[in-house]
Order: sequence, then C-alpha cells, then structure tokens
Amino acid sequence: MHTTQNKEKEIAFFDEHALSDEYNVFTPESNSRLIKAFQRLTSLPAGSHIIDLGCGSGIFTQLLKEAGYRVTGLDISSKLIELGRETYPGLELIVGDAEALPFEDGTFDGVLLSGLVHHFPDPRLLAAETFRILKPGGKFMAFDPNRINPFMYLYRDRSSPFYSPVGVTENERPLLAAQAASVFTKAGFLVKTDYLSGLSYQYVASQKTRAFLPIYNWIDRTLFKVGVLRPLRSFVLTVGEKLAI
Repeated sequence: MHTTQNKEKEIAFFDEHALSDEYNVFTPESNSRLIKAFQRLTSLPAGSHIIDLGCGSGIFTQLLKEAGYRVTGLDISSKLIELGRETYPGLELIVGDAEALPFEDGTFDGVLLSGLVHHFPDPRLLAAETFRILKPGGKFMAFDPNRINPFMYLYRDRSSPFYSPVGVTENERPLLAAQAASVFTKAGFLVKTDYLSGLSYQYVASQKTRAFLPIYNWIDRTLFKVGVLRPLRSFVLTVGEKLAI
C-alpha cells in the first residue's frame, strides 16, 4: 500500500474524466448544501479570501464566488482546470499540487478541501500546507466519505468483499473521523467534526452501481436523519481553526 499519493495516477484518472464529463458527482442541491455547511461551520463572512483545493472543474469554486467570497480554485488535473475555465469564464482556477502550494504563508482566510483528504494515504503534508497558507484565525472545512457509513465501507473500502475499484484512484480510502481530526490537530488546528448525509449522487463511474443510485439516495436521505445514527452519516466534515497567537 502506498503511504504517499501517486500523483501520476491521480492526474491521469482525472484528466481522463475531464474528456467525457465534469466529474460533478452530486446534484446541484447537494452541491449547495455543502457550501451552506462551509458557511455555517466556518462562519467566514462574505468577502473572505477562500481557496478551493481539489476544485476539479470548479463547481464549488463558482458556488463560493456566488456566495460572496473572493475565491481561487486549485486542482492537480490540468484538463479539469481547462474545462473549468471554459465553463466558468473569469473564475480564477490554477493547476497545482495541494502538498506544495504556490502561495505565501498566511494568504487565505479560509480553505475548502473539496473531497480531497481521502485522496492522500498520508494527509499530514496536506494538513501542514493548509495550516501554512491560512492567516491566523483562518478556518478550513473538508468533506470526505465516512468509512463507518455502511455504504461507503461496503463499496469503497478495500477490506470489503464488495469493494469496487471502478471510478476511484488507487489513492482513495474512506476516512475515519477520528483519524482525520487527529491529523489536522497535530498540524496545529483546533478541530471539530460534523457529519452530513442526504448528498444525492447524480453520477458514479460504474454502470452497475448507477442503476442503484435512486435507492441509495433515498436510504441515505431518510435513514441517517435519526440522531443516534449521526456518526454513521455518509460524509465526515472536518473543520479547523488556525488560532491567532
């Protein structure tokens, strides 16, 4: 098992997807819910300078801009960035590596890690770079698939007998909330964790799985509303603040 991200395979995977689609896996309503979660959990006001790491073709970057933020998107896939520039003219999108960010210390008020942390078998350098580019008092939010959610485990965890490698890179692994929190705490953040379900998928790469999407979306919307099942929701939201010294 790789302990570092295989960047060549990551780039090749997402460049290939850019040729056929934008790789926007969620419905528009679900995309909006994630941005509202970012606003709620970070409390960053309009006008704050935000970087969207792992921006893909720019859907969340655009939504952050529409929410009133000054925003930049960054992704390792040049093809997705090219697609994003065509789709959202005027949006600031750049190609870059989230483990070696081309920004000075303390550049941003906020960071959105767009489904990114689980693409790093060892996310410590990603957490360190997130800390470095934030101003004191700056905040981040990450959203990633929750390993203890039964669907995410059965379909996306390599130890599951039902694991499918279709539509994922070899770098990806669902996250345990406590492990994500620990990595960012050790990077210097004051961290809290939340959970989110009801994010409806509109696209998955596997054609067989695609047929079951309506059933999955319904179960995910309804079952995990129950409070006691909150830690089992499909996505972990990791939120951190870089405390002012």
